[in-house]
Amino acid sequence: MGRWTLTALVINSIIGSGIFGLPSDIAAMLGGAAVWGWLLAAAGNGVIIACFAEVASRFTSAGGPYLYARESMGRFAAIQVGWLAWLTRIASAAANANLFTVYLGEVWPGVSDRAIRVAVLALLLGLLAAVNIRGVKAGGRLNNVFTIAKLAPLAVLLIGGAAFIMWRGAIPAPAPESKQWLDALLLLAFAYGGFDGAMMPMSEAKDPRRDAPFALFVGLLAITAIYASVQFVTMALLPDATASERPLADAARVVIGRSGALLMMAGALISVYGFLGANVLNVPRLTFALAERGDFPPAFAWVHSAFRTPWFSICAFVMLVWVLAAVGDFRWNAVLSAVARLFVYGSVCLSLLLLRKQQGPARLNLRLGPVFAALGIGFCGLLMTRMGRAELYIIIGTAALALLNWLWARRRTPEAA
Repeated sequence: MGRWTLTALVINSIIGSGIFGLPSDIAAMLGGAAVWGWLLAAAGNGVIIACFAEVASRFTSAGGPYLYARESMGRFAAIQVGWLAWLTRIASAAANANLFTVYLGEVWPGVSDRAIRVAVLALLLGLLAAVNIRGVKAGGRLNNVFTIAKLAPLAVLLIGGAAFIMWRGAIPAPAPESKQWLDALLLLAFAYGGFDGAMMPMSEAKDPRRDAPFALFVGLLAITAIYASVQFVTMALLPDATASERPLADAARVVIGRSGALLMMAGALISVYGFLGANVLNVPRLTFALAERGDFPPAFAWVHSAFRTPWFSICAFVMLVWVLAAVGDFRWNAVLSAVARLFVYGSVCLSLLLLRKQQGPARLNLRLGPVFAALGIGFCGLLMTRMGRAELYIIIGTAALALLNWLWARRRTPEAA
């Protein structure tokens, strides 16, 4: 993967279902300050992305946050981070798969039937597994196509919406009863999340130490501009954006009519499927990296004899996503993903501090690296205070499984412990 393919992977890994569903929720929480909520979330995630960029510039191997934790904090911490990163990506992909069937229900009501829905999910995910088992080049090309296809409807909405607002004027945003900033930022952490997954398949990038920081920063700038603009246009077009289940489709209907709503619905389906494609491309490289180092069952390191891809890791990931999507719903999976990734992001910020002491300067050395790391850890800690009891129990359960995994791995290969 080259520099721009990697940038497309970052964008595709972040833009999924969030921007198609969250504008109404953020409007309800923040009212006229909703756009500022997206910008504030971008700043908080930008601090974390800066830490990712420096740490990623040290490595050329697959694994992402797991690899960083293993090199900086040792095997036990790495396995904990690996499990939480895996949980984050599985839950996020499952949430997007759920939303795909919801949007599809607009043109095919029968998909709401449980048996049909489960079959559609199997076909949806199975196709992506087959493409990625054939090789990272095929998966990378598919990722590029989806990145362009998902941005096109958003561009139509932004251009058409801006022209309509200039002609008719904007609708004033209602003031919320109380501004729920922390709850809004936790939801926005889901919308901005995903860049960590793009760092997982770095062993298959041409020059990861140079290209990873470029892809992260360019991706963040592009996505921030899109998110903030979409929020503004949606609220300016809809009389009550807070009441819309599909705010972008309703906003497009105002500008273009029924055809605009169908275009945005198609854009949502493409966006969600593209997001799933990006995850099937990058997340199996995490469990492959764990198994390759003896920290996961050896089967996860199995490589296809013809295509040289981690086929077992790909199949395992797709199967778990299918299970969570079949038994859970969008909101449950989205919240779980948002909470789990905060622990992963905090670990990367801590890795920046430790790796500077252990290895010296990185290829990309942030001038205020320790300050960025402290701010990133503080941002993650602040949002963790909004975690519910159910999410806490799941995090504790995942940590317990990771502990058992570590005990098994240490017994199996004690020399690596």
